[in-house]
Amino acid sequence: MTCASCVRRVEKVLTSLPTVAAANVNLATERAEVTFRGPMDAAGVAQAIEKAGYSVPEETTELAIEGMTCASCVGRVEKALKAAPGVLQASVNLATEKATIRHLASVATPTILEQVVRKVGYEARRIGDEPATDREREHREREYSALKRSLALAAILTLPVFALEMGSHFIPGIHEWVMETIGHRESWYLQFALTTLVLFGPGLRFFQKGIPALLRLAPDMNSLVALGTTAAYGYSVVATFASAILPAGTVNVYYEAAAVIVTLILLGRTLEAKAKGRTSEAIKRLMGLQAKTAYVVRDGNTVEIPLEQVRAGDLVQVRPGEKVPVDGEVVEGSSFVDESMITGEPVPVQKAEGAEVVGGTINKTGSFTFKATKVGADTVLAQIIRMVEQAQGSKLPIQALVDKVTAWFVPAVMAAATLTFLGWLVLGPDPAMTFALVNAVAVLIIACPCAMGLATPTSIMVGTGRGAELGVLFRKGEALQSLKGVGVVALDKTGTLTKGRPELTDLIVASGFDEAEVLGLVAAVETRSEHPIAEAIVEAAKRRGLNLAPVDGFDAVPGYGVTATVLGRKVEVGADRYMVKLGFDVAAFATSADRLGSEGKSPLYAAIDGRLAAVIAVADPIKSSTPQAIAALHALGLKVAMITGDNRRTAEAIARQVGIDEVVAEVLPDGKVDAVKRLREGGRHVAFVGDGINDAPALAEADVGLAIGTGTDIAIESADVVLMSGDLRGVANAIALSKATIRNIKQNLFWAFAYNVVLIPVAAGVLYPVDGTLLSPIVAAAAMALSSVFVLGNALRLRGFQAPVADATTPSTAPALATN
Repeated sequence: MTCASCVRRVEKVLTSLPTVAAANVNLATERAEVTFRGPMDAAGVAQAIEKAGYSVPEETTELAIEGMTCASCVGRVEKALKAAPGVLQASVNLATEKATIRHLASVATPTILEQVVRKVGYEARRIGDEPATDREREHREREYSALKRSLALAAILTLPVFALEMGSHFIPGIHEWVMETIGHRESWYLQFALTTLVLFGPGLRFFQKGIPALLRLAPDMNSLVALGTTAAYGYSVVATFASAILPAGTVNVYYEAAAVIVTLILLGRTLEAKAKGRTSEAIKRLMGLQAKTAYVVRDGNTVEIPLEQVRAGDLVQVRPGEKVPVDGEVVEGSSFVDESMITGEPVPVQKAEGAEVVGGTINKTGSFTFKATKVGADTVLAQIIRMVEQAQGSKLPIQALVDKVTAWFVPAVMAAATLTFLGWLVLGPDPAMTFALVNAVAVLIIACPCAMGLATPTSIMVGTGRGAELGVLFRKGEALQSLKGVGVVALDKTGTLTKGRPELTDLIVASGFDEAEVLGLVAAVETRSEHPIAEAIVEAAKRRGLNLAPVDGFDAVPGYGVTATVLGRKVEVGADRYMVKLGFDVAAFATSADRLGSEGKSPLYAAIDGRLAAVIAVADPIKSSTPQAIAALHALGLKVAMITGDNRRTAEAIARQVGIDEVVAEVLPDGKVDAVKRLREGGRHVAFVGDGINDAPALAEADVGLAIGTGTDIAIESADVVLMSGDLRGVANAIALSKATIRNIKQNLFWAFAYNVVLIPVAAGVLYPVDGTLLSPIVAAAAMALSSVFVLGNALRLRGFQAPVADATTPSTAPALATN
């Protein structure tokens, strides 16, 4: 695919298939994302794409298969492989114990094929010890190398043509030298020979793609180039070898135009290919974080094997300074591991028996052995790469306008070129034929659907890649556009604004109760609860050395409190609303409760044997980064709201402390969705920030859901954006990056549209009656080549995006992704 017209054509072909529900084609990533109505028919999609004049990369993979004993085994494995999505052909040989599979490279990967074989009961491994490589990167490098060679050849052949023709026009000495040494007619023969080599050598690609597209009545960018160069070349050939059939005064040659057009467009394509490669560098850096091999314990021996051969359940040894190959759990040894590339925390984390380790992180000092729990596509790093790839391949709503325009753009340009030719032929000055030809060719060549097609996807690729380097993962590309329009950022309190680990700060008992006894009874009840506040009370009792008695008849009332029997005594613990519901008067603790609430603490009450016994204060410390994060959101012109289950006094005290604008307090666990809806009143767009687990409904309900990740738990399905570091400052960075990316896209689209709207009429000659301005086809070709390069160059500026607030990921994650 070379331009937006190609994208539109492939999408149209795919959506016309009865098995396809939707298709999204991306020019920058050169990928199609297809949604099927039923079972996947990858082969049918590939055939349809090929009929439309494009190709889907194929690959042949050889697998060594262990465990086959007879022809039935062969048949079973072959049947399973042939049924796998994306497999075009599969052949299994019992004697060699090998399977040869021809498959679509992007659909059926070697890892997937190995899994298919294992599912039917055999062991498979890819033949060859070479590690998995970035095939897309290799493809781009091959394309870039081929274009460089073609450009060099075209330039060498074009230079003499340009010098002979244009030099003769501008430098009298060259004209005289040509006449005296080569001869006028002979110089035309030489130009013909060299231009023929240019057009049907390096320039053949334009004809191979453009002419078939023209014959299918589906012209693209290549068609415009093929038509323009053919017109200039064909006219010149007639002038050279059959000049008698041309009107007097029109016998001129335009070999230099045809040759220079091909060379300049090849230059544009070469620069474009280089820039395209740079747009996906974030993916390359992420892939570079993966270890290439692993030391695995097999049959009592430690052997070094390729990463692809590590299986879940393997015991893997990691030595000092090595990368952790896959995700797992430490079973022996201890060390400190640098997890900055996942969490953004620069301080290495101690790992001992039972601790989780993540593939791609770096072991610092000691050595340890861990059991592999997630390998291949299931690892955290693989999930991150997949998220970035999906976001880079997505199509934003803003792209809809481009799609509508590109549907008719190339045919409209061809129509404009035809009208230009006829207009100059009928109304133009002598020699009318010459003017008509030159201006029609200029119109064909200057039109650039490439820039229009690249305007949006290249910015998305660079923007989402830069986000990954900052610890911001856009799970859905649409969030890039949606975030820009957000007016209110709603924050869950626990674990988002605060550390999520409450601490017991106050215990005030009523007359007649012993503090230690009350704490022991309450803590015993709270051992049955998984609420963070319960954990804080239990932890406080353990620190005081209290023995916690067994609990009977435990019952939890969501959003209110808990009740149970401890050593025959009835204990009820909960918020003030729970006490009121049970019929207790909390007025006796009103003064203490007011003080605690004003300090931003959550007052809880305990009743023992039907009497109000104590007020308990638990505080969840506010993260040190929270005030800075909220200040950064205010600096972006946003309102900040807090949604919490705390009572209003406590919530408002915390809000004053950190500078929050709106408070939605006393929200029950299932009430966050309604809270988001209330905040949306008045047409405001709301982004909700939560931990991605308890907050899943609210994350889904908000216009944009941002999940505060926990480093290893980044596969959060309800969120649109995942902040890997767990740092709230990432929200401001995500929104600022969204604004920068959409601004960049609009700049690209303005350039792409304005370029075509302004320069196509100029190429047609609208300024000629005014000031005699005409656009040479050579200048048109240069302008066309530069338009795409300009769009790509502008998109690449996003690589230098600086986070408005330096969160924990900024100093550590970005360099880690860039260098490790």
